[in-house]
Amino acid sequence: MINELFVDVKDRMNKAVEHYRHEVSTIRTGRASANILDVVKVDYYGTPTPLNNIAHVTVPEGQLIVIQPFDPSSLEFIEKAIMSSDVGLTPNNDGSVIRLNIPTLTEERRKDLVKVVHKIIEEGRVAVRNIRRDANDLLKKSEKDNDLSEDNLRRATDNIQEMTDEHIKNLNQIQEAKEKDILD
Repeated sequence: MINELFVDVKDRMNKAVEHYRHEVSTIRTGRASANILDVVKVDYYGTPTPLNNIAHVTVPEGQLIVIQPFDPSSLEFIEKAIMSSDVGLTPNNDGSVIRLNIPTLTEERRKDLVKVVHKIIEEGRVAVRNIRRDANDLLKKSEKDNDLSEDNLRRATDNIQEMTDEHIKNLNQIQEAKEKDILD
């Protein structure tokens, strides 16, 4: 029972870290990255479709993203989706591809983005701590029901804490890397 709990906790914590890693990867830095368009859903024949499913997204240079739709008739849909999304970029449609120029970030904007990264990573830390709390509650309940000795409870909660520390450390590394990316 305890081993299953450990596997479940580790799996949930890994998923939380991956979720917040993805959240942070969509934040725009001064360089072009196809990841910033992951949030864009195109209304393609009435179905919200991820942009990368209906177009080829490339980054030919540091300040430019080029979107080449598989179906040329979807160009206008893609353009509308980008304009209505919150990526903050203006598409340039030349009739066959869409170009997105990535403006360089001002110092003030960089600081704002760092605050956003801190907020997202803090949400991740809270999620990991909530998983720890749920696991510890289950362990305490097992001890109360006499399914677990006091020593085993202590050992199990120590193991859960080690997992928590490891995952929070991963989140902190993600935060530091993204901050460096934004501020450089």
